[in-house]
Amino acid sequence: MKYQAELKDDILFIRLEGDLVAGTDTQQMIENVDKEQDGKVLLCAVDLSNVRFMDSSGMGVLVSLLTKFRNRGGELVLIKPSNHIRKLLIVTKLNAIFTIAENDNFAAQFLKESIY
Repeated sequence: MKYQAELKDDILFIRLEGDLVAGTDTQQMIENVDKEQDGKVLLCAVDLSNVRFMDSSGMGVLVSLLTKFRNRGGELVLIKPSNHIRKLLIVTKLNAIFTIAENDNFAAQFLKESIY
């Protein structure tokens, strides 16, 4: 899995590509997000549009990120998950805790409204 993190208008956009599965790269991503942002960023959008496959540990990564941001008083939103990922979220009932946005603009609007 590859990822890019970009801070834009006080929102951390994390763009994932490939397979979101257990591995050192997923754990390293979580650690790097914490280290780079030093716990100061409250809003996060995770772009899943280029994620081909996700297993239970990948879902754990998303839940871990969501928990980190909510514990800070912030929020996290998922951007454009594939049909496969959407079905996984529904089957696991994680669709009840994640907000799904269709694009960056909707994600940013939702996140900014969530803290005010």
